[in-house]
Amino acid sequence: MGLYDPDSPIRIKIITTTNGARWNRELLEDKIKKAIIIRNPLRKHTDAYRILFGENDGLGGLICDKYGDVLVLKLYSAIWIPYLEWIVELLSEHIPSKTIVLRLSRLLTKNKSHELTEGQVLYGSLANEEVIITEYKVRFKVNVLKGHKTGFFLDHRDNRYRIQQLAKNKTVLDVFAYAGGFSIHALVGGARSATSVDISKQALELATQNAQINTHKGTHISLCGDAFKLLDELVLQHKKYDIVIIDPPAFAKSSKEITLALSQYKRLAKLGAKLVSNGGLLLLASCSSRVRADVFYEEMDTVLTSSSGHFSCELKTAHDVDHPVTFAEGAYLKSGYYRKD
Repeated sequence: MGLYDPDSPIRIKIITTTNGARWNRELLEDKIKKAIIIRNPLRKHTDAYRILFGENDGLGGLICDKYGDVLVLKLYSAIWIPYLEWIVELLSEHIPSKTIVLRLSRLLTKNKSHELTEGQVLYGSLANEEVIITEYKVRFKVNVLKGHKTGFFLDHRDNRYRIQQLAKNKTVLDVFAYAGGFSIHALVGGARSATSVDISKQALELATQNAQINTHKGTHISLCGDAFKLLDELVLQHKKYDIVIIDPPAFAKSSKEITLALSQYKRLAKLGAKLVSNGGLLLLASCSSRVRADVFYEEMDTVLTSSSGHFSCELKTAHDVDHPVTFAEGAYLKSGYYRKD
């Protein structure tokens, strides 16, 4: 049983495969309550996490992220508009919050069949569009109205904390840094320096602010520009870092883009390998759902085998608990930790 979406190549968004199920407020409430239970273990570490993860929670096209006492509800499909009142009531009832903000996909922003607006406050009031969140004692500013996606990349939380634990007295390069997630964790973990690379000046300004609102003794450096070009320049300058993190945006949004995406991942891996000092760590990540994990790791292994120096894979990670995977195509995130001998 599902909801019909005429604007999507996937016409039916499956809600349940249980015989005799009826679509009603009670079924939606049951799904939201189950989703909350799955995320409860994160509450002791952070006040920011994904509550509803679309299809993986049986609610295709519906995302809800928690940032402190603000919930950001993002709609990717018009199927949820008739049930928006239910959704807001249930979220406000089951999750302590002061505000629920609406974010819309590009498709819905262009859709003139509804009166909803991007950034609309659906519940409570929003005194400040910038919210301070905490994860593993590291603080970040999140703009819930203008930030990318819903404001922050929550899926790498576990990897960021791992870098924090590994960063003491290290030099760190964070490529495609956005708001400096990895960089700031590294600095809080005792890194001597963390360099954030991003093409967006606004993102790097936010990374700088995030460095300033946390206590650390290291130096935060920003490099603004195209990551491929900047990495080439760093290689020519013979720069070396103890930890290099390369976490690009999704290169393959359709199956026809997979080959090009893999070539870009391999190019980044080659550049990263040249920038890692002996004994250092290279973290390579992909959030392209079209690129399967086994293919990604195989390509990275091939590149690093042929690179100068020998690399061994120490760890492979996937989604944190607030991004559960309940079907094969839902597994988009993969990260490999490679040690240079």
